[in-house]
Amino acid sequence: MRQRSILQYSVALLLAVSSWSCAAEGYPSKPIRMIVPFTAGGGADIVGRLIAQKVSEDWGEQIIVENRAGAAANIGAAFVAKSDPDGYKLLFTGPNHSTNVSLYDNLTYDPVRDFAPVALLTSAPLILVANPEFPAKSVADLIALARAQPGRIAYGSAANGGAGHLAMELLKSTAGIDMIHVPYKGSAPMINDLIGGRISIAFDNILSSSQFIKAGSLRAIATSGASRAPSIPGTPTVAESGLPGFDVTVWQGLLAPAGTPPEIVDLLNRKFVAALHAPEVTSRLAAMNIELTGSTPGQFAEFLRNDIAKWARVIKESGARPD
Repeated sequence: MRQRSILQYSVALLLAVSSWSCAAEGYPSKPIRMIVPFTAGGGADIVGRLIAQKVSEDWGEQIIVENRAGAAANIGAAFVAKSDPDGYKLLFTGPNHSTNVSLYDNLTYDPVRDFAPVALLTSAPLILVANPEFPAKSVADLIALARAQPGRIAYGSAANGGAGHLAMELLKSTAGIDMIHVPYKGSAPMINDLIGGRISIAFDNILSSSQFIKAGSLRAIATSGASRAPSIPGTPTVAESGLPGFDVTVWQGLLAPAGTPPEIVDLLNRKFVAALHAPEVTSRLAAMNIELTGSTPGQFAEFLRNDIAKWARVIKESGARPD
């Protein structure tokens, strides 16, 4: 009986491998749809289209970018999760994929079980910025001030449950401080109130804040990544400013539905990573303060598991909920 079971398992495995190989041989035979679960014209959409266009040019295969925005990326993610695992529908997504499982009840998909990671492609740190009149000029100053005035410093975020909100909640929990959260519907109104002094401090993306930092309307305090941002090397990281291990980045990566043949996943990985490192793509991303990653599928899978676990702890401790 045991030998027969082993034989049956071996035959099933052989048939599965054979079917995967056949699927990969004829792939792709039609356009590939890359779902961006955010609105057209946003940061993720711009980066996704840039990379997809280069893949199409180099591969000679059509990659169609389709925006399926809504519910903080849940609509697009659910659509891909329920798609056939044949490599013709892909998800180009970011940090929401890690945080939504802890922010939303009754998701219709599982961010790990329902997807096959293809590649982690890019990452970008946030920047901690303050009103110029705010007395704290460093992370150490901020921590000391917040401890002296618990619950009195107001910080803003571009969205409740968004990257800036959760980055600040991680800083609060790591430093053991308390500050008041003021959520906004977008970065622009938040920055306006920060410049006007109605809030004191915030995490924002470097691209939208850089012009105000140069003009003196905002003060740069620290960046959120593990290493300094190449575009502003004079600005320290939060980690080197007194909170070792602090690391928050806005990442973007490619996922396929679970069950997609490994040969197709590997082929997609090679094509997208190669396009990512093309000089014209690299220069465009560098101008947007975006760093290249280009991981293997296995590295991306490990990254996702760790990222989901990290933000689950932060969200539970902070009580953060979406609007």
